[in-house]
Amino acid sequence: MNTYFEEQEDELLALQSIFGSEEFLRHESKSAGEFRVSVELPAGFNVLLKHGEAIRQYDVSFLPPLLLTFELPEDYPSSSPPFFTLTCSWLTDPQLTSLSNQLTDLYQATGNTVVLFSWIQFLREDALKHLNIHTLLELPSDHSKIPQTNQAQQEVDCYKAEEKESTPQSEPPDDQNHHVSSNLSPPPGDAAQGSDFTASNTSETTDDFLSSAVDKFELSESVTDIPPNKDHSYSGLSLTPSQMLLSQILIHDAEQKRKVFASTLFDCGVCFTSWLGSECVQLYECGHIFCRACLSEFCKVQITEGTVQGVICPQPDCTATPTPAQVRSLVGEELFHRYDRLLLQSILDCMPGVLLLNDI
Repeated sequence: MNTYFEEQEDELLALQSIFGSEEFLRHESKSAGEFRVSVELPAGFNVLLKHGEAIRQYDVSFLPPLLLTFELPEDYPSSSPPFFTLTCSWLTDPQLTSLSNQLTDLYQATGNTVVLFSWIQFLREDALKHLNIHTLLELPSDHSKIPQTNQAQQEVDCYKAEEKESTPQSEPPDDQNHHVSSNLSPPPGDAAQGSDFTASNTSETTDDFLSSAVDKFELSESVTDIPPNKDHSYSGLSLTPSQMLLSQILIHDAEQKRKVFASTLFDCGVCFTSWLGSECVQLYECGHIFCRACLSEFCKVQITEGTVQGVICPQPDCTATPTPAQVRSLVGEELFHRYDRLLLQSILDCMPGVLLLNDI
């Protein structure tokens, strides 16, 4: 076993012990692998998209990860840097080229030693500063040239382990050691049937779609990717590549926030016991958090007794209401239908001049 191979093997084993499977996938058949690198964002970070006269700006805490694929040549690390490809959906080709050049400079600065960990740290902690992006990311407009990418490089946002293993990897060209690729198009794949993110009304505006897509994602019980569509049309609602990209960023941000919430401890406002977020429900209107068991029992009692107006936040002096999707998940289908019927009845009772059929 030559010294180069031993160094490569030691580096890859160390990386496997540091990074989880969601961040690092090693190709066991050769000295190669893939990193999904999530950049660190400062508080108050915003994503902005200009579309004609309209300006859309959203506060986000997470961006889709950069995808760094690499293969170690036989003479790495002493003589050659890794062959690599850097792909990202929300960066332009010039920005990716700048990052790639910096990775090569980092290899040279290390004195030709192992460099992959340093690359990941740079991309995670310093990539945005290197690109002079501080608290605002302006997405490329649709007037910009949409770069062409190969299919294997278009799956940054919805990459799955089994797809990674089956995707053929091309050999790096002899005359270069890296390639950059950005992507403003939705990832390829089969359209999800019955997706929560499908616009069902042709009169729905793009702004409504972007907002409702995130809301539906946050209220759904499972993660569903935006169904790709070659003409970017959703039941009559036409989305440009930049609007598609923005919606993907917002949904990714919502997914990551939900994961963080699920793994965080919260004190229930009813039983005052600490619970993981995965066992809790947060009311979106007021932000108060309760364990699912307490809030479920509270809502069931109110609906069973017919006081649907009492299905509100249990926090004293708070009148926020759970969303219909939250009520359904808390009380089940049978009680939810009763809640829905009684709520409609109470609304109609407050409307003068409305005569119900059972009143005739």
